[in-house]
Amino acid sequence: MMELLKKYKFIILYGIFGVLTTVINIAVYGMFYSVFDVSNVISNIIAWVISVLFAFITNKLWVFESKSFDIKLFMKELGSFTLCRVTTGVLDLGIMFVGVDLLKGPAMILKVVSNVIVIILNYIMSKLFVFKKK
Repeated sequence: MMELLKKYKFIILYGIFGVLTTVINIAVYGMFYSVFDVSNVISNIIAWVISVLFAFITNKLWVFESKSFDIKLFMKELGSFTLCRVTTGVLDLGIMFVGVDLLKGPAMILKVVSNVIVIILNYIMSKLFVFKKK
């Protein structure tokens, strides 16, 4: 059992923090969209910024164990992480705009579906481009 946990540690931790990031993203979106009556797109952008900051910190420290805070490495990781997240953020925004604003679909269901797609793509990009081991 311990061997299995060690073997899949990164995926398990990414899953845990991915779920937490998703919960933060959906909760912030829901709060701004439903409670404060902020537009769909603006609510989605606010949720994205907050969840990306949370994801960077947790991914850096615990998922990919990049413990260095050397300014050059930190800025490189932050820059590439942000670029990858912008890419999936645009995809998320597109799904939400088309699904909710154009097709009048259920906002919260589409938000969950969009987040599943984004989580998978974010893991792949983080592993291959952001926190790659030398």
